[in-house]
Amino acid sequence: MSSMIHRRFIALACAAAGLALVAACQSKPPAPAASTAALPTMERVALGASGCWFKSGDPAFKAYRLAPELNSFSGRPRILLVPRKSPEARPLAVIEAEGHPARLQAFGPLLSEPVGTRIATDVRRWAAGGQGCS
Repeated sequence: MSSMIHRRFIALACAAAGLALVAACQSKPPAPAASTAALPTMERVALGASGCWFKSGDPAFKAYRLAPELNSFSGRPRILLVPRKSPEARPLAVIEAEGHPARLQAFGPLLSEPVGTRIATDVRRWAAGGQGCS
């Protein structure tokens, strides 16, 4: 009787190991698409801007500071670019999103400057789920 139990145990252990092996060989499910709601979109934009424009030491953004305002009660999370030496001053650029899917809007005098085209291109890329710096 114990020999029979032993054989069943071995058979079950082999079956479990086989299932584990098959499961390990299966391809991983595709990563979920980037959320298109306003907050996750602006979180991606803020992370991209922080890393590519400011933490990288990019000279085009040396005179500015990033001021994220993602916890918005108005339902419009946004990021601001303000003068580095006067963070309380009027923003030079405002990038905000609203709705699901997010509708982005950017405005401010900095967008009329030569760096404005780059800001718009980077923001569109990050909002769409792209990564990296230009």
